[in-house]
Amino acid sequence: MVFSLFKKKKKQGLHTIAFYNLENLFDTTHDPDTLDVDFTPKGFKKWTPKRYKKKILKLAKTISEIGLASTERPPALVGIAEVENETVIQDLINAGPLQDIDYGYVHYDSPDERGIDTGLLYHNDHFEVLHSEPIPLLVYNAEGVRDTTRDILYVHGKLNEELVHVFVNHWPSRRTGDVATDYKRVEAAKTIKLKMEQIEAEHPEPNFIIMGDFNDDPSSNSIQLLTDGTGLYNPMEKLGSPNRGSANYRRSWSLFDQIIVSHNFFNYEKGTHSFAHANIFDEHLLTEWKGKYKGTPFRTYAGSKYLGGYSDHFPVYIQLKYNS
Repeated sequence: MVFSLFKKKKKQGLHTIAFYNLENLFDTTHDPDTLDVDFTPKGFKKWTPKRYKKKILKLAKTISEIGLASTERPPALVGIAEVENETVIQDLINAGPLQDIDYGYVHYDSPDERGIDTGLLYHNDHFEVLHSEPIPLLVYNAEGVRDTTRDILYVHGKLNEELVHVFVNHWPSRRTGDVATDYKRVEAAKTIKLKMEQIEAEHPEPNFIIMGDFNDDPSSNSIQLLTDGTGLYNPMEKLGSPNRGSANYRRSWSLFDQIIVSHNFFNYEKGTHSFAHANIFDEHLLTEWKGKYKGTPFRTYAGSKYLGGYSDHFPVYIQLKYNS
């Protein structure tokens, strides 16, 4: 009995921080200000209310279970990407698997022409928002025209009363080639480093949590630039392999989804959080069960073909132990 109580107390000290690219979580209504017509009932994807509701329920169930086996509670923070607007976030946190969890959220409309944004879900029992803002990512093409990509979401708050600075990212894609677009993601890294310097000028030894779909692997130029000389630790470096990742393209794994933390999370002072664990939430339920894509993310669409899955990305997460 003593052992059982000790084990339960130990679990209560763990908190999950997660990131999940939700793969085009659009509502079914056309917004004339964005390129979302494909995701309407009469559009290319034939995106109906029934399909939308099914996806919402699947995503909500997934989020509710990330890290649950070791913490016995849902995540304290969940960064999300590819959400169209506030409406879809509200529908997500009000869906059955999440409706009894006291989640709030931070979201800003971004200038992305497709209308997809980032957001942060936070458990009100464990996190308090003190300040938030979108940080514009200013990147330009060869003709000097701005690429209206996603903003970087910055949230300053208290995680179990400890001050933290959270960045949620969805960096420019590799659609026109990784080399041709590399400079955009390098600029994103520079943008975060500049903001970090500003924060460090105001806050002694700040705690940083930088999460997102970076469209680059841990070894890429942009991620190396972000972590070089900044006191950041990337636990995802140890997770990627030829046989495992957070997304799979043409049968090749990538680990574009990452959560990077400051080295402060390796101290063990009372009232602070310590890094405990990192993983990819690639549970069997989220995968293709058979065929040539067996084991890869069970996505919602493959081109125009509706598959009815969760997302084309697996969530990633870290766990922090609160030192009481």
